[in-house]
Amino acid sequence: MPKRKNTFSSWRSRLAQRAVHAAWAWVQRTGSVTADRPGRLRFGALGTGTRLAFPLGTVFGEPWIHLGAHCIIGEQVTLTAGLMPDLDLGPDPILRIGDGVVLGRGSHVIADTTVTIGSDCYFGPYVYVTSTNHSYDDPHEPIGKQWPRMEPVSIGSGCWIGTGAVILPGARIGRNVVVAAGAVVRGTVPDHAVVAGAPARVVRRWTPADGWQPPLRTPAPVPIPDGVTPEQLRRLSQLDEEAVARLAQVEAES
Repeated sequence: MPKRKNTFSSWRSRLAQRAVHAAWAWVQRTGSVTADRPGRLRFGALGTGTRLAFPLGTVFGEPWIHLGAHCIIGEQVTLTAGLMPDLDLGPDPILRIGDGVVLGRGSHVIADTTVTIGSDCYFGPYVYVTSTNHSYDDPHEPIGKQWPRMEPVSIGSGCWIGTGAVILPGARIGRNVVVAAGAVVRGTVPDHAVVAGAPARVVRRWTPADGWQPPLRTPAPVPIPDGVTPEQLRRLSQLDEEAVARLAQVEAES
């Protein structure tokens, strides 16, 4: 026989669930880091409108980390400058992040030497950027005990870095580059390119003379015209195919 439902117990569980969700939302808001509320962190620069979501990942060497304005740093993102905390890294910043950069949840940016990320770059979740790699020159010494190799990394403005991509030491990525999900990037990537694979290679590139080669398979998205209101968009979404065809015909005739 089915058990009788305990209405009071069910109501109490729902109330407890709502309380937990509300408390966690408050913790997230209160624990986030901004220029006005940096908490214990003392970044070399922290721009207006930039927010580090809570819970934070590992963060150290922040006096040598410069964050631009209006950046979004997702939950559990690691930002480090130097091999370990409490080092004196000199007068210049080690990790520079431009304005309007988005770092997806769980990403890591490890700057043991200079790492520069240009403005308006968007990183998917779990991207790994590092200026340091293990060395294995001595076959008799454990790899983890050998002195690492370090090379600066630069990522140009306007790039999109897909989920799970790895940017290795010495990578120099140009402007408006797409790095496919899971790609492993090393070396130089030209402007306006799409790279994919491990190791990553250029699979598509734009030049003024030839445009995109190979050509794009789908037409470019059409931006929403200025002045269109959310209410108008909602009404358009309710139109059936026949109504859309009539509107297209009227537009063509006019």
